[in-house]
Parts: sequence; structure tokens; C-alpha cells
Amino acid sequence: MRNVAVILAGGTGSRMGSALPKQLIEVGGRPILSYSAEAFDSCPEISELIVVMVPGHTAAATELAGPYRKIQKIIEGGATRTESTVRALEALAAEPDDSRVLFHDAARPFVDHEIIRRCLAALAEHEAVAVGLPVTDTIVEVSAGLVTAMPTRSGLWRFQTPQGFRLGTIRRAYEKALADPEFTATDDCGVVHRYLPDVSIPVVEGSERNLKVTHPLDITIAETLCEDL
Repeated sequence: MRNVAVILAGGTGSRMGSALPKQLIEVGGRPILSYSAEAFDSCPEISELIVVMVPGHTAAATELAGPYRKIQKIIEGGATRTESTVRALEALAAEPDDSRVLFHDAARPFVDHEIIRRCLAALAEHEAVAVGLPVTDTIVEVSAGLVTAMPTRSGLWRFQTPQGFRLGTIRRAYEKALADPEFTATDDCGVVHRYLPDVSIPVVEGSERNLKVTHPLDITIAETLCEDL
């Protein structure tokens, strides 16, 4: 059974306020994208890597990919994360349905082998898997500036990536989603949860180090984390 990792690097990082896409910003003297590429490339269980890159920057991704022999394809992403996932699925058209695929955000540079292996272990028994951590803050729902609900914190988790799937499962979910004119999504587990409700999605433990670089302050945190590598 083949294990394919897809690094989604199609975002522009507008909240970062940088001229470069955030996945090409350097932390610890290296582009952010290189960290997750190295993590998956050096994981023995991963067979192949695909990078979905922001349009106009595939040359930079190709240069970065040089040391990582498992990167077999670099393709342009779409205008949204969903479009980038769909393009990755198109690139996997020749793969059998029982292949396992992990979708990872390039903006999470510090994914590690333990998280990757937890995902693959879960996919041995399930059709999908999410990575997450229990929330520690109180989460509230707000409308018009007023608190409208306070969900019980004990049942709330915050998702990270990678998110993993049997390839046939994520294909079926997106086939149904793309046929729905009201389809919107922010992550791939959400697509499976909505369109294949009979598919159970276990959550395996992530890591506080597996942060998402979104704002300028996150670069400072990432630089600190690099010191421990």
C-alpha cells in the first residue's frame, strides 16, 4: 500500500504582509517549505511527495526540491485551498483507491515523523484521520459583537495537519462536494464529514510545535523553534 504526501503550498500568505509567499520566507536560514518537505522525504513510510505550489513560483519550488528525492511532482495550485486539493487529486489519478494520502499545509513547517506515523497507523483501520489538540482557551460564539453561545471546552479540539485519507474516500467526497453548488470548505476532513457522513474520522494527537505560520509574530516563534532542531 503506497503512502503519498501532498504539501499544499498554494497560498499567498496575505496576512503575513510579505512580498514573498509565506512558504518561501526563510526561518532558521531556510525557506519554510523546506522543513515539511524534509520531514516527509526522510520518513521511511512515505513513498512519494507532491508539492502544490502557488502559481508563478513553481521554479522556486523546483529549486528547493533538489535534495528531496521523493518529490516527484510540483504542480500549480488553485485560487483556493479546495482548488489546490482538487488539482492534487487530479495528479493522483493513476493511483489506486487503496493508496493512503496525507494532505499537509506548507505553513506548518515542524510536522514530525511521530505525527506522520500516527496518521498512517489510523489509516490502517479507518478511511480518514485528523490531527489535533484539545483547546485550552474558552471558545465562544459571537454575533454582532455579543456572546451567543459557550460550547463546553472539554469536547473541543483544534485541527492541525496532515489530514489523511484512503484515496478512494477523498475522491468520492470531492465528487459529491463539487456537484453541490453551495459547497464551501476550509479543510479536507470537513469535506468528508459533510459529504460522506458514514465515514468515521478519528483524531490523533498533534503537537504544540506543529504550529501554523500565519502572522508576523509566528515567524519569531518559528525562529525560536528552529534553535531546538
